[in-house]
Amino acid sequence: MVSEIGYTYGYYRELNPVLMRLACLNAGVAPPPARPLNYLELGYGQGVSINVHAAAVAGEFWGNDFIPAQAAHAQSLAQASKSGAVLTDDSFADFAARTDLPEFDVIALHGTWSWISAENRRWVVDIMRRRLRPGGIVYMSYNCLPGWTVAMPLRHLMALHVEVAGSADTGIIGKIDNAIAFTQKVVDSGAFHFRVNSAAVERLKAISGQGRHYLAHQYFNRDWDVMPFSEVARQLDGAKLSFVASAQLTDHVDAINLTGQWQQLLAGITNPILRESTRDYLINHQFRRDIFIKGARALSPLERIEGLRAQPFVLMTRPEDVAMKVAGSMGEVAVSEQLYRPLLEVMGQGSYAPKTLGEIADHKKMAGVPFDQIVAALLILCGVGHAHPTQAVTKQIRERCAALNTYICQRARSGSEISTLASPLTGGGIVVDRFAQLFLLGLQQGRKTPAEQAEFVWQILSAQGHRLVKSGAPLPDAAGNIAELTQYATQFAEARLPILKTLGVA
Repeated sequence: MVSEIGYTYGYYRELNPVLMRLACLNAGVAPPPARPLNYLELGYGQGVSINVHAAAVAGEFWGNDFIPAQAAHAQSLAQASKSGAVLTDDSFADFAARTDLPEFDVIALHGTWSWISAENRRWVVDIMRRRLRPGGIVYMSYNCLPGWTVAMPLRHLMALHVEVAGSADTGIIGKIDNAIAFTQKVVDSGAFHFRVNSAAVERLKAISGQGRHYLAHQYFNRDWDVMPFSEVARQLDGAKLSFVASAQLTDHVDAINLTGQWQQLLAGITNPILRESTRDYLINHQFRRDIFIKGARALSPLERIEGLRAQPFVLMTRPEDVAMKVAGSMGEVAVSEQLYRPLLEVMGQGSYAPKTLGEIADHKKMAGVPFDQIVAALLILCGVGHAHPTQAVTKQIRERCAALNTYICQRARSGSEISTLASPLTGGGIVVDRFAQLFLLGLQQGRKTPAEQAEFVWQILSAQGHRLVKSGAPLPDAAGNIAELTQYATQFAEARLPILKTLGVA
């Protein structure tokens, strides 16, 4: 395992139990009961996701990651929010042996499965088998076949160079740079493998431009395994788990992912493992985000509809900023303005106040639109981040989110590592960039106007010798920087702040 440098500070929205619940409901499977959850994340990295969820969702949150520096960072976030999250740095074997673990409603892993040894995967399955309660769900994302087929030899060559030719003096970043440069030389030499696998050449170009911290963990772990879905399902069967649905909500809408011929082909396959495996070949899947359940209880069609109708949703983007197109497995697809424009208008009413799907479907502007079309549109809007299912908000959740957000905004004074704040309404993270975080910090300190916020941010930046960059060059003087910051702050106040207030972030 790469432990010389830490993982990135990303937030992974599919780990949000509120989104998992919606995926289960739409798939016609009963999600865990609506109560304070016992939630476990295995391999939490820098701990951004688990701490956002521990602050924003009622329950008891546990996490385990092998790297002590990452555990220390994650614990600092938990201390800031006062969520009580238990975040350890045990081996999976030691964690499995703990006698104080509760029964969990949710066990989640983002990518971890692909970057641990076979022995550790057995321990993970053991934890799921013994510590996941009946009716509990597992979320797991992982690299998969057939999408990785072309790139696997590319990864092997680069990892081999790091192992046998990398100099210890350069550190892991230097080793990665040298491995990429060496592999490019092999490509440029006219190697037959890369002549017949042009997709691998394009992948190498993409890799060259990616952050080295990300690449270190994605491509250069000692343990790195790519599995077909069927093998993952077979191993999880040992924990009595069965596949429910993709946690990526846009995957639920066949119209943007599958041709008519593909839909007919899949409709004729009754075995769920064969159907999902065939789908992976149709779209050349390389990364899956799956939900499994221990003891699936199928909902009747009426129960599914009633569950969906009772679910509230909130709009997170101004209607005028939502593009009438979406990226699916077949590329960019146009969506129906006749459906989406009135839907967005309804969701934006009342200063973006949450509305149940039933309220949306029954609105006069949606008259005549079939229920399943409204559901599909909401799944797409949620899947691409324009909307989100919501939850009940308690005082404790609101206070924890506020404390975590203030801590993150304070950190934004010196850098932009974390670009996510916690929303008590969605139970998850909202992307908020560094400048927006600093504007929010200014608001907390009484800077009410964009001009006051711009001056506040400029004081922070100038004290560190920082300048804004415009047209590729740093702005030279205070007046130019303040003017640019004022423009940003005005845009933020008009387009973003009202929604952040509805989401409970501001």
